[in-house]
Amino acid sequence: MKRILLHNGTVVNEYKRYEGYIVVEDGMIADIAEGAPADAVRASCCEAFDLQGCWILPGVIDDQVHFRDPGLTHKGDIATESMAAVAGGVTSYMDMPNVVPPTTTLEALEAKYDRAARVSMANYSFFIGATNDNIDTLLYVDYSKTCGVKAFLGSSTGNMLVNDPVALQRLFAEVPALIAVHSEDEATIAANRAKYVAERGEELPVQYHPLIRSAEACYVSTSRAVERAARYGTRLHVLHLSTARELQLFDCATPVERKRITAEVCVHHLWFCDEDYARLGNMIKCNPAVKSAADREALREALKRGSIDIVATDHAPHLWQEKQGNCLKAASGMPLVQFSLVAMLEMAGEGIFTVEQVVDKMCHAPARLYRIDRRGFLRRGYHADIAVVRRGAAFTVSEGNIVSRCGWSPFVGTTFHNSVAMTMVNGNVVYADGAFATSAPQGQRLRFN
Repeated sequence: MKRILLHNGTVVNEYKRYEGYIVVEDGMIADIAEGAPADAVRASCCEAFDLQGCWILPGVIDDQVHFRDPGLTHKGDIATESMAAVAGGVTSYMDMPNVVPPTTTLEALEAKYDRAARVSMANYSFFIGATNDNIDTLLYVDYSKTCGVKAFLGSSTGNMLVNDPVALQRLFAEVPALIAVHSEDEATIAANRAKYVAERGEELPVQYHPLIRSAEACYVSTSRAVERAARYGTRLHVLHLSTARELQLFDCATPVERKRITAEVCVHHLWFCDEDYARLGNMIKCNPAVKSAADREALREALKRGSIDIVATDHAPHLWQEKQGNCLKAASGMPLVQFSLVAMLEMAGEGIFTVEQVVDKMCHAPARLYRIDRRGFLRRGYHADIAVVRRGAAFTVSEGNIVSRCGWSPFVGTTFHNSVAMTMVNGNVVYADGAFATSAPQGQRLRFN
């Protein structure tokens, strides 16, 4: 069997940092230890990578992406966006159901798994979407092979709003799975929209987006979801928190693997604030909206404190022309999966987080939260999903180094001071030194305990 040695780098794993080495065999981590490998270990490996000056990290697990496959593949597809993922050190992802047709049936769900098996460079799972009339279908899904159910409690791209009281009650009370929610109150959004259109007309600039999709809209919806989940004992996961006020609804004392109600924050809500609309405009228009600097600071602190459990991207590519227009017309969403890890490490370099916290919230905590089988950690017997980051290797994001099919990023012009040097998926080097090492799909279907 082929044995690969990764050595002479700094392992960052489970809140420890040390100079060490990893031996990969048959797609798995066969050995991991501090110090230099013994001569016998070196001799047993047919290939070795000297990673001096690099961090050796578990591969990132992103629990919220929109890879636009099927039906919206002019924006991106599983092949192109999984390549963007591994170029950013993301080795596993969970994709959302608001595609065409929507992933709301068992047939549509398995069709996506079949597609990913043929083309995905990273490991994959797919949410099945909840609707007002498919609750019976959700009861028949094998949730050891599917990450959970996605429910839109506020409208977003895809028109999959779940607002029927009976359907909501059955969803929270009967479905034996993690329920991940997009949480914004539709009535509050509609009232805000009507108010500002009446005052200013239809041509509202993007600065009105966080006023329409307001902090109140988020809090009203999230508080109802948390109350309903507590009533029924639901396994609730609230996606992309964006406000300080919502944080009071979440527990910061219980370990993530023991929580019934958990929360996620996205990189863009940690990086940008409403002051950036003047500079970036629709490039940072997303749902829920990027909000105030005070909200951003509260989210950063909550992530460190533990009331927010994981970091994701909500990677959502649109073509550049689809991002044009006023606040009411421009598409919401941005492509972030390629630069999420380096953005978080940049914040670590600024003292906002530690590198260990970044690894915990992007790798370990998603594995614990979803109970993913043997991923998210650098441990013997675990799948060899590894991200190698070269410290101090600065690069500037440009249209020329963007992998996503959409071809743009809100980070264009941003200089990051670390770069992904290599990504390994299931023991295979898929990306190294700025190029893809293989064109063959290397991803596997995630399993959940």
